[in-house]
Amino acid sequence: MVIPLYNHAATVSGVARELSRLYADVLVVDDGSADGGAATLTGLPLTVTRHEKNRGKGAAILTAATWARAHGFTHMVTIDADGQHFPADIAALLAEGCALPNSIIIGARDFNTPNVPASSRFGRNFSAFWARVQTGVTVSDIQSGLRLYPLTVFECLRLTARRYAFEVEIIIKALWHGFTISEVPVRVFYPKRGERVSHFHKWRDNFWVSLLNTRLTLRALLPIPHKKFLPAADGQLVTLNPLKVIIAQLQRRENPLLLGLSAAWGVFWGTLALPGARQMFLLWGVGWFNLNRLVAFSAEKLALPPLAPALCIEVGYWLRHGKWLTELSWRTLGHEFFHRFWEWILGSLLVAPALALTVGALVWLLGKILRKGALYGATLVK
Repeated sequence: MVIPLYNHAATVSGVARELSRLYADVLVVDDGSADGGAATLTGLPLTVTRHEKNRGKGAAILTAATWARAHGFTHMVTIDADGQHFPADIAALLAEGCALPNSIIIGARDFNTPNVPASSRFGRNFSAFWARVQTGVTVSDIQSGLRLYPLTVFECLRLTARRYAFEVEIIIKALWHGFTISEVPVRVFYPKRGERVSHFHKWRDNFWVSLLNTRLTLRALLPIPHKKFLPAADGQLVTLNPLKVIIAQLQRRENPLLLGLSAAWGVFWGTLALPGARQMFLLWGVGWFNLNRLVAFSAEKLALPPLAPALCIEVGYWLRHGKWLTELSWRTLGHEFFHRFWEWILGSLLVAPALALTVGALVWLLGKILRKGALYGATLVK
């Protein structure tokens, strides 16, 4: 049991006393507090370790993970020092962790309680949205500090954040690398406005969380699979050739309809003439609808210039003039650039859905054939 502590002298002793009454092996990581909070823990059956300077909540959790590994533990529970959580609710996390030993278990806070700050509601929904976009998984309370971690997570992941952004980063990267997330409902207590002590810096910490989300989103855009650390996870092809990626995913015989929809989504946004915005819509849909990320982003690469834009311009030119553009000269491509740009946008409104349906149907059909062949072969072997 771990309590990261930073300037919560008024509440930490109550949390620690209740926690040590319920569980043995309680560790408090004092992250450079200046209010003497650690001194209020004298006489309690627990261990205190200290950072001489404030390094951030993430750094405190990493220190705790190192201590837990050194003492032979396989999992650890973190609980905030501000009295927000109820130590008695940890039993529900432990029960879930026994059933799912390779999962991070999050205590999802019940916000149907008095005094919940509007900023907490917004932050929770904001983080949940981006987690869905970046991973395709719904995590309702990615900011909760009541968690059960398998220590293998800390051994496998490369984590860069050290303050509040740490708790977002570790969830996203854990999902990318094959770990799972489970949430159990827990109670939460918020003091009245003006009585609550929070060390979340509105501008500084929001800046670092935004910067982290930007980095994670950009990484999510790459059609390169993440290494899976769990022994049972299957490896995936690592290549920048979009056709090879799609073929490899087809050979894995995943759901043909999902693969077809993923390919259609990628081609649609890759073809549609919305420079600067289409990749954001592509990424949002992949995460929100839980599509196959590798197939969608690889299919989008198939629509890169010059073929798809040229086809859109031809169709747009035909719609405007009733004939095809056959003259390629400085006049048609230079002086009349803005005409061609408008025709690209106009033509893409027809070409994008047509190509998406064609490619999506082809990928779906190939997936059906491969899956049918696998099932037939398995029947013969049996």
